[in-house]
Amino acid sequence: MAGKFVISKRSNGDFQFVLKAGNGQVILASQGYNDKAGAKNGIESVRKNSQDDGKFDRKTSSNGKPYFNLLAGNGQIIGSSEMYESEAARDNGIKSVQTNAPDAAIADETA
Repeated sequence: MAGKFVISKRSNGDFQFVLKAGNGQVILASQGYNDKAGAKNGIESVRKNSQDDGKFDRKTSSNGKPYFNLLAGNGQIIGSSEMYESEAARDNGIKSVQTNAPDAAIADETA
């Protein structure tokens, strides 16, 4: 099963999207957008920027858990991962975004 982007609405009215792997696990979550068009632009930015390994900012949280942010061309964060148990698991998450993002379908749960 292929990955997919899912657009949803937050309780505060903002739109957001997640990228799910084929197994349904969320591998990237966006920030909030004022409108659905912004979220769709964010998805296109993920498709494009996920193919450049240099756009993945590999981080470690204050409690020692590895995670990553995907950056746009202007350096802004497009999306963030969950916290992982190891750097190897984080790197597998990055590979999953790179594999799934280009061809992922979009499911709009706000329609």
